[in-house]
Amino acid sequence: MHVVILGNGITGVTVARHLRKASPDVKITIVSGESDHHWSRPALMYIYMGHMRYQDTRPYEDHFWADNRIGLRRGWVKRIDLDAHQLQFEDGTSMAWDKLVLATGSVPNRFGWPGQDLDRVQGMYSLQDLISLERATPLLRRVVIVGGGLIGIEMAEMLHSRHIPVTMLVREDLYWNNVLPTEESAMVGRAIARAGIDLRLKTELVEIHDDEKGGVAGVTTSTGERIDCDLVGLTAGVRPNTQMAAASGIPTKRGILVDEWLKTSIPDVYAAGDCAQIAHSDGEHYGEQVWYSGRAQGEVLAGNILGADVPYKRGIWFNSAKFLHVEYQTYGTVPSKPQDGISSLYWEHADGNRSVRLVHRAGTFVGANVMGLRLRHRVCEKWIAEEQPLSYVIEHFTEAGFDGEFDRRHAKTAQAALHGMAS
Repeated sequence: MHVVILGNGITGVTVARHLRKASPDVKITIVSGESDHHWSRPALMYIYMGHMRYQDTRPYEDHFWADNRIGLRRGWVKRIDLDAHQLQFEDGTSMAWDKLVLATGSVPNRFGWPGQDLDRVQGMYSLQDLISLERATPLLRRVVIVGGGLIGIEMAEMLHSRHIPVTMLVREDLYWNNVLPTEESAMVGRAIARAGIDLRLKTELVEIHDDEKGGVAGVTTSTGERIDCDLVGLTAGVRPNTQMAAASGIPTKRGILVDEWLKTSIPDVYAAGDCAQIAHSDGEHYGEQVWYSGRAQGEVLAGNILGADVPYKRGIWFNSAKFLHVEYQTYGTVPSKPQDGISSLYWEHADGNRSVRLVHRAGTFVGANVMGLRLRHRVCEKWIAEEQPLSYVIEHFTEAGFDGEFDRRHAKTAQAALHGMAS
């Protein structure tokens, strides 16, 4: 059996690793047009900032793939021929498969802005994006970033590290407040302002202007202002990469449609990770575009390809990130806007750089946001899984603090304040 995996991100590589662990006989090939080897996508910013080299972002030595008999094919796929069970490459070659795994990830959103196809208009999602940004950097006097969220702030920090002025256009009235509650959004906004980054809230992109050489000369915003710039970063979210699947007749909606076993409706074709939209038996359809869930899906899918018959179950939600110097963790259910039946206690340090939000439903702990300090993942997940009372979580809150005087000290301060709020 030849399993071909389209995409060498965390999901595709996890499928390959677990296939090989379970079976010495299956033939495995990973196909990618982006890079020869799997590398850590969240490390893009650290390569640009000089904290890491590209080779340091590859979790496996180059010999790992041959040692484990995992084939690597560098090339862009033009078409999936479902009838012939073949991939057709842009160079005119083809590859046959018995089982096909689509792990094609995400692509940046583009909303038809005039000028969006000019040179030096780009996202920050791929190795090619990093190469393009590095090539353009000597020319840059100002950059405009369109969109907030995690990728937008990462790109801003990258450019800020090279002393390149940055203006960020964010259509919301607070930064990322479709995900973060008001207080956390305001904290991130303050961090951006302290860094000297020009944050324009309630401001949208209208047009990108041509420098008459095919590149960027500036933008016009929804306020009517023109901002001169040399590069535009489009970071207004991502969407599942479904174009090739849809063109080949594989059913898609927002993502590539799969069942709980990560199978499409096409025999021998599977999808997982950012590109997949999972249809559950309760009628819910969802995608999960975070690193750890892509890895979990890859492990389940490898087993199912070999006949394990195990459905993928979404676990307790978790994510972590960094907004400049402010670290962020979220666990379980934390609505960005008030919801009936869900309440929270919120503590913020006097310095405005650290906070804890504990969320509960009728006194049962269901989630937490933490800014500026770290909690232990396993402890928080255990409290949510066990449906611990909010009072128990507050009483034992310091047990979730990381080792180190900094986290312990602030965890104790937060615990005392939260205990007072709950009394």
